[in-house]
Amino acid sequence: MGRYVLKRLVLMIPVILAVAVLIFSIMYFVPGNPASLIAGSDATAEEIAIKEHELGLDRPYLVRLLEFLRNMFLKFDFGRSYWTNKSVTEEMVQRLPRTAILAGGAMIIAVLVGIPLGVFAAVHEGTLLDRVTVLLAVIGVSLPTFWLGMLLVLLFSLKLGLLPASGMKTWKAFILPIVAQSLGGISQLTRQSRSSMLEVIRADFVTTARAKGLTERAVIYGHALPNAMLPIISVLGGNLANSLGGSLVIEQVFAIPGIGMYMITAVNNRDYPIVQASVVIISILFSLVVLLTDLAYAAVDPLIRAQFAGPAKKVKEESEATSNA
Repeated sequence: MGRYVLKRLVLMIPVILAVAVLIFSIMYFVPGNPASLIAGSDATAEEIAIKEHELGLDRPYLVRLLEFLRNMFLKFDFGRSYWTNKSVTEEMVQRLPRTAILAGGAMIIAVLVGIPLGVFAAVHEGTLLDRVTVLLAVIGVSLPTFWLGMLLVLLFSLKLGLLPASGMKTWKAFILPIVAQSLGGISQLTRQSRSSMLEVIRADFVTTARAKGLTERAVIYGHALPNAMLPIISVLGGNLANSLGGSLVIEQVFAIPGIGMYMITAVNNRDYPIVQASVVIISILFSLVVLLTDLAYAAVDPLIRAQFAGPAKKVKEESEATSNA
């Protein structure tokens, strides 16, 4: 398993390299001049040229690209902001925990609510509770995150005054954005959990478990749910990735100074080092999410786990999988 993880981490390097080259090239060739924006509308051509030289924008493409890649891979240094002259890496380190709390909190809530709801709906298939759960899940998937966020602000902040609408003064500021971010994940996990459980609980091994006299709880949570987890894990990995991407919207709605808000502000200001750093870091996080998803597959499925094991261990894992089946 350790060799597999190391191999995957090494394979991430060309992916990150390709992303870095792509985003740098886009920022280089995109129309517009950050120097003229920073210098102001009244600036002369000479003043704009001076600002371009200060920012290093007058150097050739290849020189700037190689410097960017060298600093990124050797020092993890993305340069300095065009507007504030602050280190982009240091700003990212300060903002990343807020984005991580937002995405991680949304995922935890989605797991704690979505999977039990899906299992409950599957066990009570065809009942009114099942239909209501499915309906709510469909509505939850359909609602735009930003619209839900604004609705929560209107209700709980402006009308009821229970929670802050923005800012980071207290931990309560995370409640509304995490709830807004988690709704889509809850709905997706509910639908997938229900679908997977309905397929599994009709299987012969579940019927056999019931015939052995096991309690319904033991049958559902001890036999059916573990065998239904693979598709659920797939949705869970996608949900975590979507939470990272969705932070761009949620952080804007709730004025959370995370990576998403940092990136959107940088795009508007043509602050290219920040945009480049944001895209690279998000791509790294996406790659890690994919790796964690694959490891989660191995944790719940002995056949997949056997692919990562050595020869002796592989035989043991395959025999374990055969006996479980």
